[in-house]
Amino acid sequence: MHLLGVAQVLAVIVIANGVPVLARKFLRDRYGWPLDGGLVLSDGHRLFGRSKTVRGIVLSIVAGIVLAPLFGLGADLGAGIAACAMAGDLFSSFCKRRLGMESSSQALGLDQVPESLLPLLWSAPVLGFGAADILLGVVVFLVGELAISRLLFRLHIRERPY
Repeated sequence: MHLLGVAQVLAVIVIANGVPVLARKFLRDRYGWPLDGGLVLSDGHRLFGRSKTVRGIVLSIVAGIVLAPLFGLGADLGAGIAACAMAGDLFSSFCKRRLGMESSSQALGLDQVPESLLPLLWSAPVLGFGAADILLGVVVFLVGELAISRLLFRLHIRERPY
């Protein structure tokens, strides 16, 4: 098992997911242009929802580039991990909108699995991950995300706990 590599990737995923939340807290609506431009699909729901912004995606990738080297990963790997985490998050949002769920609503598993699975799969060839490494990473992220979300809620950084 590649525990160190999994931990390094998870650290970047946590940062990539946390940066948009912090940006919303401190910048409020400033530069918070919706990624979907308000596009409503034929099902009557937005493509992604109001909480997915250009600011969040850009800041997430920049944070991956800047902070991945602190965890022993290259900036290019950090950018890819962050971009994949955001792609997983967008996939989750797209699915939740199709299910009629509101922006920022909770869907256990759907909120955590894609945003951890995609970066772990993407980085697997570079870091030598096998199926057990990827599964471990997804499970640790799911459990950790629930704990971190509750902490951020208690600190008044997140609007809702999971």
